[in-house]
Amino acid sequence: MSDLSGRAYDAIAVSNESTVVAEYVPSAKAETSYQSEAELERELIGLLQSQAYEYLPIASEAQLTANLRAKLETLNSVSFSNTEWRQFFAERIAGANEGIAEKTVRIQDDHVQLLKRDDGSTKNILLIDKQNIHNNRLQVINQYEIAAGEGESARANRYDVTVLVNGLPMVHIELKRRGVDIREAFNQIDRYQRDSFWAGSGLFEYVQLFVISNGTLTKYYSNTTRRQHLSETTGSKRVRKTSNSFEFTSWWADAQNKPIQDLPAFARTFFAKHALLNILTRYCVLTADRMLLVMRPYQIVATERILQRIDISTNHKQLGSLAAGGYVWHTTGSGKTLTSFKAAQLASKLPSVDKVLFVVDRKDLDYQTMREYDRFEKGAANSNTSTAVLKKQLEDPAARIIITTIQKLSTFIAANKGHAIYDGHIVLIFDECHRSQFGDMHTAITKSFKRYNLFGFTGTPIFAANSGSGGNPQLKTTQQAFGDKLHTYTIVDAITDKNVLPFRIDYVNTVKVGNVIDKQVPAIDTEAALLADKRVADVVAYIREHFDQKTKRAQHYTLGERRVRGFNALFATASIKAARAYYGTFQSQQRDLPSDKQLKVGIIYSYGANDAVEDGGLEEEGFDVGALPIDARTFLEEAIQEYNDMFGTSFDTSADRFQNYYKDLSLRLKQREIDLVIVVNMFLTGFDATTLNTMFVDKNLRAHGLIQAYSRTNRILNSVKTYGNIVSFRDLEDETNDALALFGNKDARGVVLLKPYVEYYGDYAEKVTELLTLFPLGAPITGESAQKQFIALFGAILRLQNILTSFDEFTGHEILSARQSQDYRSVYLDLYADFRKDKDADRETINDDVVFEIELIKQVEINVDYILMLVQRYRAERGDGDDKEIRAEITRAVDASPSLRNKKDLIEDFVDSLSVDGEIDREWQAFIAAKREAELDAIIDDESLRPEETRDFVRTAFRDGQLRAGGTAITKVLPPVSRFSAEGGHGEKKQRVLTRLGAFFERFFELGAGERMV
Repeated sequence: MSDLSGRAYDAIAVSNESTVVAEYVPSAKAETSYQSEAELERELIGLLQSQAYEYLPIASEAQLTANLRAKLETLNSVSFSNTEWRQFFAERIAGANEGIAEKTVRIQDDHVQLLKRDDGSTKNILLIDKQNIHNNRLQVINQYEIAAGEGESARANRYDVTVLVNGLPMVHIELKRRGVDIREAFNQIDRYQRDSFWAGSGLFEYVQLFVISNGTLTKYYSNTTRRQHLSETTGSKRVRKTSNSFEFTSWWADAQNKPIQDLPAFARTFFAKHALLNILTRYCVLTADRMLLVMRPYQIVATERILQRIDISTNHKQLGSLAAGGYVWHTTGSGKTLTSFKAAQLASKLPSVDKVLFVVDRKDLDYQTMREYDRFEKGAANSNTSTAVLKKQLEDPAARIIITTIQKLSTFIAANKGHAIYDGHIVLIFDECHRSQFGDMHTAITKSFKRYNLFGFTGTPIFAANSGSGGNPQLKTTQQAFGDKLHTYTIVDAITDKNVLPFRIDYVNTVKVGNVIDKQVPAIDTEAALLADKRVADVVAYIREHFDQKTKRAQHYTLGERRVRGFNALFATASIKAARAYYGTFQSQQRDLPSDKQLKVGIIYSYGANDAVEDGGLEEEGFDVGALPIDARTFLEEAIQEYNDMFGTSFDTSADRFQNYYKDLSLRLKQREIDLVIVVNMFLTGFDATTLNTMFVDKNLRAHGLIQAYSRTNRILNSVKTYGNIVSFRDLEDETNDALALFGNKDARGVVLLKPYVEYYGDYAEKVTELLTLFPLGAPITGESAQKQFIALFGAILRLQNILTSFDEFTGHEILSARQSQDYRSVYLDLYADFRKDKDADRETINDDVVFEIELIKQVEINVDYILMLVQRYRAERGDGDDKEIRAEITRAVDASPSLRNKKDLIEDFVDSLSVDGEIDREWQAFIAAKREAELDAIIDDESLRPEETRDFVRTAFRDGQLRAGGTAITKVLPPVSRFSAEGGHGEKKQRVLTRLGAFFERFFELGAGERMV
């Protein structure tokens, strides 16, 4: 164990005010001896004790509850009678029907509970003191054990280390020894939640934050990250993960964004009493849908620096000057809206501040920001639809936070000279401080308000290097407009921390005669040449040909409650004329295709003032469709009508309906209901849709405009989405490199972009050679060690293939043949089934260190169409006898498909039942329909279900794409059951029926049989 006699903050620069340390300097002393998990745990507890945590030896829930009572009495200067405590504990702390969500709401939003005294009086009881955080008592316990069967617990569990705040478990730390995968700790917490956190009085459901560590690496996350993970990976077999929840765990860091990963360093900083209590009481946000978001260190630093700047400027009488403000440079996708919300929320509570104005510069951002704010806290933000409403809110003392656009604020100022609001202490926060704040509107705002703080958030600041020409020479850069830079978190930091994805960029030449995908793209300056009919047709053909590949349409994942294929894309064009040309060409090239082969293409544009935006910048596009030339508006009207025909809507280019069209289109992009949207400038800044993974670019971009546009594609969604995909039909390589250097650092390109194709291919070739050598097909893989080695090796090959499939060069250069790939996948899936079986049998330790890339193997999943194609070949080639080779290939293909393995008997029975000359597809549908009806009838008979209600229940499941276990629908299916029945009561019957119907649904859903349910 390390020497613990030193000060708690050795070698770290700290201040009493800051939650995040200014700079962390690791200890020069290096430990050399082996450290067991028990020693790691002892070291952690010692470090916490040195920081004034009280160590508590607790072995039972009774002791835990008694300690909670004592700590709440101390915190509230009260003494509970036994009667008062029993009632308060049962009603206000450990409600029988409460779970994680209810207890999280209590800590975050309702931490003052009412105690009814024996004499009939009432008293407020704090569970946690959020005003004076050092009134809270911190304790640490370890090896707290839940015995098997205790409080109906499914199985025994022993928790590593837990921090109690006023006696309530609020932070749980799960440890693994050094050298063990940190994900094991993450998975361990999942098991605790499933097996025992709810046991007894459920006090461990008060845990707000989890910390996982293997000594070397340490991360933290909120309880809902874990809850989401569980809801995605349990229940019906059809449930698929919608997000890779481990990816949403966070590193702790210092204010310079340097990760603090080693457990002792993490303990000295994150677990410093003021830091932990600040995080729990100030830097968690419970959303309207009960999701707990815990802020990342860079978000906390930025928030605190804004609050400190307000305090300092107020005390030093600097309000109304540049020194009273500043800007926060946090790269796009890093959560600026959450940071700005928390800064606004905390600023609005400062005694000196009268109002916080949150100012956005376009209506599209207004929609997005309002939704986010409303999600963070219902009613915290008051939006407005007119300048009159803004005036009313500015005059309402109860409206503490107001969202408005810079245009409305400017109109208000022009119409209300000398208004009383100008004398108040106003904090103005600009969501995206781009060029729109650098002109006359910025000057009008700063001249009218007298006592203000002005703060800006941006992912792409304007520096001298990208400031352009024209405009006010005193307002050319972000610093000139807003003041000092308060904090920086660059695109390099975000990609390193895995908070956003890297970019993968293809440059495609469509001008030079010759190879259409030549990477040496000549720069062409003439827009007319770029809009030649032949080039436009070639670009559209290229997009259509490569769309499925770029957007990964071969892969499935779950989005909300829907199962979808792949992602969607934006197409950024240079002008309205270009957008119209491309849209028209898509329509003509797709006109004669079957509807299921057509891409769903939308288009949106509006009038842009085009006020001297430099080449490569992004113009401001509002919603002023009326200012468009007649031909452009007529074209847009017709395109919107085609959209209406596609989706059953009724939008047009009138003012309100066009705004609603924008909202509807953005929502369908987010829900992956539309494939491609052609834009000029709309959606290229401030728009977030996690389902977007590709941007086709045929416009000049540079500097901040380029990064803003590219960053639409790199939001984290799941393990299928591995990078933001950019396909540029212009030579933007130099502009891309310059922008990455400007907004990252001089080494940015190596971090942000994927490695060259040859590096990935070399790694792939090496691993495939190793696979063929160590695990030749036909030879059994004997022993657990060899099986784990095979799983790791083949999983690595799957991950490499997932990246390589996006490179055009990979086509035709796969080393494994299609047959070999099928056979290896069959072995891989067989091992997966074995390991899952072991897990289900509670022998979990054997696969703690095994990670299966099941999501990635689904990208090459064999579907029914492929099987039917093989069946057609089988019948055509067998002649008078069986073609055993094709029959064996059918079996291999089924075995290689995760979704078809439980349908193997159906497929093989169908092959045996083939007629000599019937239509394969029609015979298949008839065969499946008959099998489906027979199997459903058997379930109805076996379980004595109500026939019509059962068929309605199943029909609804096929329509919705999932079997709903909740609600009253399932109860209508069940027959009356006596609680004394030999087969068990209502609950057992319901569960058995749901299990059988779930297996039936999974077996037939993907076979298309549900569409013809009668």
